[in-house]
Amino acid sequence: MSPRLNLLQPYPFQKLRQRFAALTPNQDLKPINLSIGEPKHAAPELIKTALIDNLSGLSSYPATLGSDDLRSSISEWLARRYDIAAPNPLTEILPVNGSREALFAFVQAVIDPTRERPVVLSPNPFYQIYEGAALLAGAEPWFVNCTASQRFQPDWGSVPEAVWARTQVAFTCSPGNPTGAVASLNDWRDLFALSDQYGFVIASDECYSEIYFGDNKPLGGLEAARLLGRDYTRLVVFSSLSKRSNVPGMRSGFVAGDAQILAKFLLYRTYHGCAMSPMVMAASAAAWRDETHVIENRQLYAEKFAAVTGVLQTVLDLTLPDAAFYLWAKVPMDDEAFAAGLYEQQHVTVLPGSYLAREAHGVNPGLGYIRIALVAPLAECITAANRIVNYCKTLKQSTP
Repeated sequence: MSPRLNLLQPYPFQKLRQRFAALTPNQDLKPINLSIGEPKHAAPELIKTALIDNLSGLSSYPATLGSDDLRSSISEWLARRYDIAAPNPLTEILPVNGSREALFAFVQAVIDPTRERPVVLSPNPFYQIYEGAALLAGAEPWFVNCTASQRFQPDWGSVPEAVWARTQVAFTCSPGNPTGAVASLNDWRDLFALSDQYGFVIASDECYSEIYFGDNKPLGGLEAARLLGRDYTRLVVFSSLSKRSNVPGMRSGFVAGDAQILAKFLLYRTYHGCAMSPMVMAASAAAWRDETHVIENRQLYAEKFAAVTGVLQTVLDLTLPDAAFYLWAKVPMDDEAFAAGLYEQQHVTVLPGSYLAREAHGVNPGLGYIRIALVAPLAECITAANRIVNYCKTLKQSTP
């Protein structure tokens, strides 16, 4: 077996299961799980119908490049969503089996191991796939802390010049997981300038782009490039239907951007054998062409945030995120102990923030935070919020 597998750390949810294994939750209360960012809203009927109507695709080998119809639907959506010229469906768009698979595979294809000590930059806190992808590609993950003082954006200015010189890929995640923070045009300008100077590829994870409030659409990487008068050189963005359309089990997403990079990534994927099934391609094209279900989905999340944010602010330090479906809340004690006590006393599961980050440069930026995923139905989210309040009151009562 590859010795690099020994470098991988347990996934956050595995750590949580191990931490909770010896605990007995309050059996008088129904369990509510707000730890996993798995959409719980119903999948749209139009997607189900498209899947059923295209079951004949089971008899065909799928094309790694995807269907013309799917790539065109994605190109059209990108043009509408970001008010940009439609990317070339043949060269600037590639369907993938969800953004998670693509984020991992992309690093394997991009990293040049013949160069000295390659580096992959990652925001911190972060999506753990970034770290695993870097390690298994033979690169060094280098974490860029995202703290409240930085608007939860990566502090690119903290990266030493010697690290930039070895950097081959820089991950960015906007809206961010777990903070929900959205990169500004100035943030993008700075990152593009660094990419121009040092030649690294920007991998922009944008899977939460369609969960936002009102008309505050998160800025995307392709949009930022066009606003700054750039082309897509060294820029690849990743998106998905999982959160946008509530179909995480369909495993459908895309990558878009630099045509030369995508041509090589397509070659890699042809050998990797990870083409999307024809019926999923057809259902995905239908999903990208419909916005009605996306608007309805956003409204459901907006109702939950409106119902619970004020309640939780009475006991926790938190604000409404820029986007996404998480609350990133500062807690009055160790985050792991807080999550364990909440589970034991109130049968509510949240994720300790320290599980989503690494200690880097003398600090774990997730320490003292919890991530609350508002994915459960509205009534459950309200119940969970009230239980969290009750739990926090018991903490205050026990404080001398």
